[in-house]
Amino acid sequence: MPISRRVLLSGLPAGVLAAAAAPLRAAALSPGAAPAGDPAVTAANTVALLAGTAASSARPEAAARLAAIESTARGRLAALDAAGDGELFEGLPLGTSDPNLRASYQYLYDIALATRVPGAAGSTLRGDTAVQDRVIDALAELHDDWYGDQARGYYGNWYTWEIGISSAVSRTLVLLADRLAGRLPALTAAYVASMDGYLRNGKDGDVDLDSRFHTGANLADITTNRVLQGSVLADSRRIAKAVADQLTVLATINPYHLDHQVTDGFYADGSFLQHASVAYTGSYGRDLLGRVVDTVTILDGAGYTDVAPVVAVARGWIVRSFAPVIFEGWMMEIVKGRGVSRTTSGYADTAAIIEAVVGLSGYATGADATALRGYARFLHQASHAAPTPAGFVSPVRAVRYADILADTSLPARDLAGARGNHAFGAMDRTVHRRPGWAFALARSSTRVSAYEYMSGENLMPWFQGAGAHHLYLRGQDQAQRFGADHLATVPPYRLAGVTAPVEARRTVPQLYGTQWFDDPAAGFTASSDSQNAYVYFPRSTNSFSGGVSLDGFGTAGLVQGDDAAYAAQQAGELPDGFVAYRGAEAVKSWFLLDEEVVVLVAGAGDAAGRGVTTTLDTRVSDPADPVRVTGLRRDGRAWTPGEAAVPLAWLRWSDGEDGPSVGYVFLDGPPPVVSLETVTRSRRLVRAANPDTPVTKRVFSVAYEQQPGAARMSAAYALLPLACERRLSAYGGDRHSPEVLANTTRLQALAHRGLGLTALNAFTSGTHRVPGLSVDGPVSVLVRRVDRGSVTVAFGDPTTELDQVAVTLHGEPLSVVSADDGVRVRRVPGGTRVVADTREAYGRSLTVTLRASRRP
Repeated sequence: MPISRRVLLSGLPAGVLAAAAAPLRAAALSPGAAPAGDPAVTAANTVALLAGTAASSARPEAAARLAAIESTARGRLAALDAAGDGELFEGLPLGTSDPNLRASYQYLYDIALATRVPGAAGSTLRGDTAVQDRVIDALAELHDDWYGDQARGYYGNWYTWEIGISSAVSRTLVLLADRLAGRLPALTAAYVASMDGYLRNGKDGDVDLDSRFHTGANLADITTNRVLQGSVLADSRRIAKAVADQLTVLATINPYHLDHQVTDGFYADGSFLQHASVAYTGSYGRDLLGRVVDTVTILDGAGYTDVAPVVAVARGWIVRSFAPVIFEGWMMEIVKGRGVSRTTSGYADTAAIIEAVVGLSGYATGADATALRGYARFLHQASHAAPTPAGFVSPVRAVRYADILADTSLPARDLAGARGNHAFGAMDRTVHRRPGWAFALARSSTRVSAYEYMSGENLMPWFQGAGAHHLYLRGQDQAQRFGADHLATVPPYRLAGVTAPVEARRTVPQLYGTQWFDDPAAGFTASSDSQNAYVYFPRSTNSFSGGVSLDGFGTAGLVQGDDAAYAAQQAGELPDGFVAYRGAEAVKSWFLLDEEVVVLVAGAGDAAGRGVTTTLDTRVSDPADPVRVTGLRRDGRAWTPGEAAVPLAWLRWSDGEDGPSVGYVFLDGPPPVVSLETVTRSRRLVRAANPDTPVTKRVFSVAYEQQPGAARMSAAYALLPLACERRLSAYGGDRHSPEVLANTTRLQALAHRGLGLTALNAFTSGTHRVPGLSVDGPVSVLVRRVDRGSVTVAFGDPTTELDQVAVTLHGEPLSVVSADDGVRVRRVPGGTRVVADTREAYGRSLTVTLRASRRP
């Protein structure tokens, strides 16, 4: 796809966007005239976004959404009527539960929304002033008895008070602004003052861009709320300041030149982080995209800022950050943090992305608008649980979505493409896509968290960032293979791709009796820095995690060991009573090719002498699925299911005779252990709020098992998605198969003659050699020769700590055809040396194309 001006705008650096926001912020803070802009327009836009318009209500495609709004409101009214002592709504006792208070405000919003739906045929709540007065009176009661007293409030989760309640209240104030002005004119200002007071992680009742709580998606939520509050107060200064603050979330994060020391947000390589170090595109990133698209709608025509650059940035996010991590409508697990344990995750996550895409398409122009609409059509067609217009939040977008689906002239197209290698180095994630399958890899480092646990979610996360992978296959309902049910039925120590010690760990609530480690004297409170660093989302202690991409191929490497909590405990930095677990060790490389993913493992073991399991893959299916597992032993005999560990040449898992399959070729290593068992466990095992309902799955696993005290293990194997038995039998004996060149804890490398590819990860300093080249480590390298005279090199620093990396190509001298900035080439005895400056590359792939000086 040609790069348009809008796509280029999406890569604007932080300084440029900060400069754009500066005049708006200055005008908002100056004592002179109010900034230009019309609060009445933002208010009207908000009502239209939430409740729809007369035109959208008249469309039959909006009927289901409008019926859902009415039905929800009637249910809330029934709960309001049935409330007991200490409740506003039945079942939500107030006074000590901040979730119940937040839900009470949400219920009032649900009722208010139904009264503002314009022209809805069959609606009996539309324009019902008596119902609106009930909502207003309930707002006053909640403020007087449960919310307005700042000394009594702010118990529980900070998010409830700074974002959750404010979101519901701000929208309700906009919906009922006229009625409030006539019935309780002082209530709006009182609520806004209270919401300002609860911004305790802010500054003077406003956003604090230096606060770690006011970043990324959280900042977008807070500033959107403040725009709505400015609308009902007719306060252009408040709106302008909130818009200027929100513009900062559009800036591409430069880890070497941070603005306000914020690491939360989108990076140049498409990564998204929240909570400083958690890969979060599919949850917080999703929410941030939604808020930004809402802001575009709310500000359209209001005169506060030009929304075109905002549209361009959001479109860039969709192309670079979201599309690669969505497979056939399923949001990949590797970018969802603790949200991975929610039963509503997956297709529902992508439904929110589709609504944002549809909303954004109304403001994009030309080819950009066509691409967005085409992507919405693609996701609808590819998904096993595509959203219907009824599932959209906005009736206007529901109608627009219906129009897109009805437009058969629009080409349905995946913005990520079917073939590509997406290296998200800033969040230690790699996605490799080929027609019919996608391989998603999660790593961790001193920069990126090994996992996220919080608030009783993702209770057994310990190895999710230790080289765990998800292999998605075409045509499958991913909700039956992955998601919360996968986590519930697969032991956390046997996640696909993971090397883990054989031990039984306990969850945070089991260890401490609470959802966090509580020791205020030692600095451990619910939202403290120590809690984050050592309980919620600890990072790893090794810096090597990364790789390079070239021509749709990739390599990734990881040094696996302990996390920050165990290291701090061993250093005597944590209080008595804190429990930290020691990790196993391994050095791993993934070489991501056309037909296969080749994995090399070296030095797998445990310094403490525990047993260790390295899981090659784990697949989950329903008990009724016709799963077949076949294989061939190294001695040429057929493998029989149920056999003890025997040397295998290959193994094949298939979902029925004609269903998708995965082949496993064992290139080197000990005999694997293969199991296929039926497992029943509760969904509540992985998340306290999940229903305590059992789920039954057939779990297939293939793993290397090391007994306690065993020597370190090395192995090499290949995953071949969709491979037939004939292909597996021929693997390794033709030019279409790779050759392992090295597999040690210092160097892992392979060559693939058919692809003209040599790939390696060098994990230690010093010079490392393979046929045809030598490198100065640590470094990741891909070399591809597409004809006899041309060679392209991609290389990078997977530690992000080096000033430069170097590769020497042996043989005849080569001259430069093209090179990235910072890449230098010179002749040396016996070959050509290529050096790249990596001081501020942050693991990015740098490339150079060379050609022989003399053609034969």
